[in-house]
Amino acid sequence: MSSKLIGIGVGPGDPELVTVKGVNALRAAEVVVVPVMAAPDGKDGGEPGRAEATVLHYVPEEKVVRVVFALNERTDRGRREAAWDAAGTRVAELLRRHASVAFATIGDPNVYSTFTYLAQTIGELVPGTVVETVPGITAMQDLAARSGAVLTEGTEPLTLVPVTAGAAVLKDALNGPGTVVAYKFGRQAHEVAEALRVTGRLADAVWGSALGLEGESIRPAADLDGEPLPYLSTLIAPARRDGKRGGKL
Repeated sequence: MSSKLIGIGVGPGDPELVTVKGVNALRAAEVVVVPVMAAPDGKDGGEPGRAEATVLHYVPEEKVVRVVFALNERTDRGRREAAWDAAGTRVAELLRRHASVAFATIGDPNVYSTFTYLAQTIGELVPGTVVETVPGITAMQDLAARSGAVLTEGTEPLTLVPVTAGAAVLKDALNGPGTVVAYKFGRQAHEVAEALRVTGRLADAVWGSALGLEGESIRPAADLDGEPLPYLSTLIAPARRDGKRGGKL
């Protein structure tokens, strides 16, 4: 029988935001892989990531396997590719020994997730592996709930932008008609604040980091002072609205 690889979204950090289906899938899998960041020497950096910390609320530590990924590596392509190959090989070994392997990812496994690349690699290394995903709550949903920002109304579009693609991409989205959500903007906080000012979207925007965790910060975007923020910071710039109920139906 083919082994099964299951990508499970475990939410943005608050362990209470893992779905019942996600918890059941974590517990049913024979092993649960969690991604960890590489140290400068390419080895396990030792610090538990958000996914691992969340998973340990629901499964015993001995069931969890830490696998090093080149998370956030954008400059050294060779180092990134080597890390991906090593991670894929490690997970492939697990799949050859276990009927079901879960991979825990923050947020949702189909939204800017490490799991996407892992699944592609496994498809080449272990042909016939069944790949499934369990959706998870995203950072934008959590920030909207915690801040009171409404993501969409009526016919408004919603645009999700990773600021790692450049502040110009965010500015183009902010010039549009709907709500804009920016991910991974912490290192470019100054450019993001400027884009909000130039497009007239600063007043209603809100940002958050470490959602549901110790050190959580949720503040108006107008408070951005240009200082770098945590990498996994999220911004919501709501659509321009006239305040009338159902105005965009």
